[in-house]
Amino acid sequence: MSWPWDEVVEFTKAAQGMGCDPSGWAVQVSSALAAHGVAIPSPELAQLLASHLCWENDVPLAWKYVEKALAANIAPPMLLVALLSVRVIPNRHYKPVAYRLYLELFRRHAFSFTSQIKGSHFKKTMASIDDILHLSEKFGVQACEPGALVVEYVFAILWQLLDATLDDEGLQEITPVKNPEWVTKTQDMEIEGEVALSEKKTEYNEKLQTLNTIMAIEVVWHFLHQKVISKLLSLARENMPSHWDAFTHHLNLLATSSSALRNSTVSPEKLQFFIIDTSRFGREGKSRHCHAVSTVVSSGSLTSSGGHGPGYSNCSLWIPIDLYLEDCLDGSVAATDAIEVLSGLIKALHAFNGSTWHDAFLAIWMASLRFVQRERDPLEGPVPHLDTRLCMLLSITTLSIANIIEEEEATAIDVVEPSNQWKEKTSVGRCRKDLVSSIKILGLAGGSGHPESAMNDKTVNCIGNMRHLIVEACISRNLLDTSAYYWPGYISGHINQIPRALPNQVPNWSALMKGAPLTSSVVNALVATPASSLAELEKIFEIAINGSDNDKVSAATILCGASLVRGWNIQEHTVRFVAKLLSPSVPADYAEAESHLISHGPILNIVLTGISSVDCVQVFSFHGLVPELAGALMAICEVFGSCFPSISWTSTTGEEISVHTVFSNAFILLLRLWKFNHPPLEYCIMGDEAPVGSQLTPEFLLLLRNSRVLSNGKITKNRSSSEPLSAATSSSSMQPIFMDSFPKLKTWYRQHQACLASTLSGLVHGTPVHQNVDVLLNMMFGKFTGGSNQTIVSGTSGNSNLSSSSGPADDISSRPKLAAWDIMEAVPFVVDAALTACSHGRLYPRELATGLKDLADFLPASLATIVSYFSAEVTRGVWKPAYMNGTDWPSPAANLSSVEENIKKIVATTGVDVPSLVAGGSSLATLPLPLAAFVSLTITYKLDKASERFLNLAGPALENLAASCPWPSMPIVAALWTQKVKRWTDFLVFSASRTVFHHNKDAVVQLLKSCFSAMLGLSPQIPNHGGVGGLLGHGFGSHFSGGLSPVAPGILYLRVYRCIKNIFLLTEMTLSLLMASVKDIMGTVVSKETSEKLKKTKYGMKYGQVSLAAAMARVKAIATLGATFVWLSGGSGIVQCLLQEMLPSWFISAHELDEEGGNGGIVCMLIGHALAYFSVLCGMFAWGIDSVSVSKRRARVITSHMEFLASALEGKISLGCDWVLWRAYVSGFVSLVVDCAPSWVLEVELHVLTSVSQGLKQLNEGELALALLKKGGVMAMGAAAELILASE
Repeated sequence: MSWPWDEVVEFTKAAQGMGCDPSGWAVQVSSALAAHGVAIPSPELAQLLASHLCWENDVPLAWKYVEKALAANIAPPMLLVALLSVRVIPNRHYKPVAYRLYLELFRRHAFSFTSQIKGSHFKKTMASIDDILHLSEKFGVQACEPGALVVEYVFAILWQLLDATLDDEGLQEITPVKNPEWVTKTQDMEIEGEVALSEKKTEYNEKLQTLNTIMAIEVVWHFLHQKVISKLLSLARENMPSHWDAFTHHLNLLATSSSALRNSTVSPEKLQFFIIDTSRFGREGKSRHCHAVSTVVSSGSLTSSGGHGPGYSNCSLWIPIDLYLEDCLDGSVAATDAIEVLSGLIKALHAFNGSTWHDAFLAIWMASLRFVQRERDPLEGPVPHLDTRLCMLLSITTLSIANIIEEEEATAIDVVEPSNQWKEKTSVGRCRKDLVSSIKILGLAGGSGHPESAMNDKTVNCIGNMRHLIVEACISRNLLDTSAYYWPGYISGHINQIPRALPNQVPNWSALMKGAPLTSSVVNALVATPASSLAELEKIFEIAINGSDNDKVSAATILCGASLVRGWNIQEHTVRFVAKLLSPSVPADYAEAESHLISHGPILNIVLTGISSVDCVQVFSFHGLVPELAGALMAICEVFGSCFPSISWTSTTGEEISVHTVFSNAFILLLRLWKFNHPPLEYCIMGDEAPVGSQLTPEFLLLLRNSRVLSNGKITKNRSSSEPLSAATSSSSMQPIFMDSFPKLKTWYRQHQACLASTLSGLVHGTPVHQNVDVLLNMMFGKFTGGSNQTIVSGTSGNSNLSSSSGPADDISSRPKLAAWDIMEAVPFVVDAALTACSHGRLYPRELATGLKDLADFLPASLATIVSYFSAEVTRGVWKPAYMNGTDWPSPAANLSSVEENIKKIVATTGVDVPSLVAGGSSLATLPLPLAAFVSLTITYKLDKASERFLNLAGPALENLAASCPWPSMPIVAALWTQKVKRWTDFLVFSASRTVFHHNKDAVVQLLKSCFSAMLGLSPQIPNHGGVGGLLGHGFGSHFSGGLSPVAPGILYLRVYRCIKNIFLLTEMTLSLLMASVKDIMGTVVSKETSEKLKKTKYGMKYGQVSLAAAMARVKAIATLGATFVWLSGGSGIVQCLLQEMLPSWFISAHELDEEGGNGGIVCMLIGHALAYFSVLCGMFAWGIDSVSVSKRRARVITSHMEFLASALEGKISLGCDWVLWRAYVSGFVSLVVDCAPSWVLEVELHVLTSVSQGLKQLNEGELALALLKKGGVMAMGAAAELILASE
């Protein structure tokens, strides 16, 4: 060692020889170091003292010098303790006195951080400690920041002491890891032979070793409870979970097996309780988002019910589930997977509400039961029916819960290591047990102990049968076992409706499994009876693939029967089998020029017609198979649309099936999978933020399909935990496909887009398309002009020409022999010419309707292009109105007044005024000509099975077409259709009532306001206690009280919002109403008398606690409602806009929130928390809380919003809102993110997190600032540690 250290060594030896006082020694050494310009505390001095002491100068005086060097701060304590630990602990058995002195030094100086963190050599010191203890190597964390190394040092030094204690008692040998993390035994045996110990000395050493072991235990226990150390260790727990599990396992071994522990001041029970409580290790007090308002609400709970009153019940906090389920039944097809969406929703609400899984599962069961019961007697019409609602309850909900349980158990198994097997029993199965308890609770629904006050009488009356079906659905997916049959009260006398029908039908499936032939009687029975197992489905699917031609058709018919619609226990398998039938594999030896799909024409047609109902399409949508289904349908359309109609087959019933039939069935079904007929205005105004679902295009559906194929699994993944999905149900093609794979379809789609975007053009005289147009016009209208010398010919809008006719063409044999795609290309020009001729009086309206019907009968798929053309033309405003006078056009006069009366009755709960349908009561009803033509066409259809699949396309298109026309177009359409189909009156009038809100912004505002009022129980039109019942009601229709009843405002909103173009305005209105609702809550829950008493400290606790807790519970419920509306209405796009633009702009702007001033501070605080709840929930619904986000957008948006918070907290942005409101929002938002969505924090850049944490400290929110950094992962561990040390 070089100068000046040689001088220090010599002086120390001399002082030690003379017995110099430690204080004098320290003064001399400090002076010598100062004289030579050495900064203190000196790492080099620590190295020198450790080397000097071990082991040549292991005498009491030398230890006193070391202690004095630490006390005088001339040597860094952490470094010196680390140096001694690697020397003393392995030799503690041979140097018990030295170990004893080491423990004393450890207790006094091991964690003296204050004098070191601000030192010039702190970073260098921590790097040296890292080298000595090999921290980065052992923990696998490359900590470049001193704060992170401090965490590792604290964790390592305590763990080393713990392992030494276990080794002293021989317990280290029974740990699963035979090679301990830390060296606790010396590898150098020379010390043992240095001195020959006497028997008396040996006995003394043994006693000292025992006392040392006890002391080490007490030292470890002391520091585990020390405030700063416990916070630092909590960072180790967050960022080094596997090492922490091993550490706690060693603690558990000490607690259960140590004899020294029982002789110490630490009780085993306390240590075991500490181990069990490690889930809250390092936290103080209550939940952070509860603590955020504890200064006002002393109970501290934002999730507490606080007391019951109008507008609040437990189910109000789970209202997003009710709303999402009901929204799924709108009839719109979603490309998303309802199982995944519902799983994410449940997880988000479970975290947000701070509930147990028992409560979460019970909430979704109750919401699903309410969903089924809400339309126990559904409307008649082209809408989903009871089977679809039961699918949501028994299939989708059950599979969503299965996903959550599988994820929880897989995570638990992943973290359970051989070194931590004791933890497995407490982790695995906890979620499953909560499921069992939640279903058992359902059995109490009929008694006074009913867990859900919002359930209506109908639900209670039927809940027995529903519970039995739920249990069967869970058993079939291995979520429950058959011991459920023996639950107390499971079997009761009045439960006898559903099981009775099964025994006589099941033998048909049994006979099939035994090889019975598919006779007509067997087929009819299997079509009507769902399969009960996957094996039965696989059997029938095998027949559909490899059977005879007749058996293939029969098997396909069976698969599309009850097993698809009502086979809820196996539905996830059935939908994939059916989808597979639409994509048959190419035979290995196939060498024909035409596509292999042609030979599958009959079976494809059976499947296409079998799944064309509204309920079937919804089932495919719920299970997330729309992208795969679209890919299969595109291939069918491409092939069959290119064939000439000479190819045909004869079905088993004798019906002729042509390629046109297969094409039309496939094409109509394909177009129902996206909003193909929406006008371009929606895209022009909204762009990427257009209403959810309006962006669905063929390209987007293929993009979804391809992404799932490439990720190997969302399509083929088995949702059931019972058994792996059959290979037969895997994706039909593992190769991506694109629109370029379907040139004919792509050509039509481009023409369709051009038709929507601009007036029709591009028809060139003499081209094949022009010739086809003339042929089709002659087929449609030749019979009307055959006796004259003129007929309609092709032209463009407003320019209808006349020429000689070639005569009538009503003979089927003389119909044009054109491929379907050729016809589809000509249809827009045909319809344009016909409509132009009608507008000019050259074609009678009845002739127009008849001709269009002939075209649709000739090629049913042409109905789609007719819809496309009319949808575009009504937006242009160039057509003269059609007078619905009963002569030229059908008249709605007979039903119009009753339609108006019923519309007023339906919207009565909203307080919206319905404009008169006919101004003055005498004017003739009018419709835009394209709409009049289309409604006249649809009225010509018969309501039979054959026409149903085409009306399923035309019906929604007609409603959308009428809704885009001026008021009262849709009521007129409804009046016309009710004359044709009396039993559809309720459905048609309800559809017409929705358009009241399409044309009136004020009506939309009033509808939203009525939703918030109904939720709070403050609506004068709805005499109830609010909550789910007030918002969504219990169904509607003439079956309740002899006439249409008012529809709950929530149902109206869910059926209206998709047609509201300006989603930005809708979100701004929701924000405004949310804040207004908070003031309403304060006005009803917290009286003026109470608020006066709150101002007085003496009475504040007594009178304010319950009222404010109740108010906070309602604020949380109303914020949940607003967030759900925004998420459903605008999706992730509008949530991004909310967090990046709307909320920042609102905070910057000036607002007058409480002019009265009486409750100003409380109102502002509640509004701040309401906005925090609202914004966090919007993000949770849009992007989830999983560690892997469903969108890359989440990280960008959350970071952006955190940057805004940081800038405002640092004073870089001037705020216009009240300071109390802002503080409540910041603390509420951050605490909710930390507690409910910690994975978000990992995605925020470190400098942003540190800026926000510094701002929180300025708000005296130090604990919250630390909690934020703790969730920032390893990258934020150093900053978190420095924050802890700075507050020491």
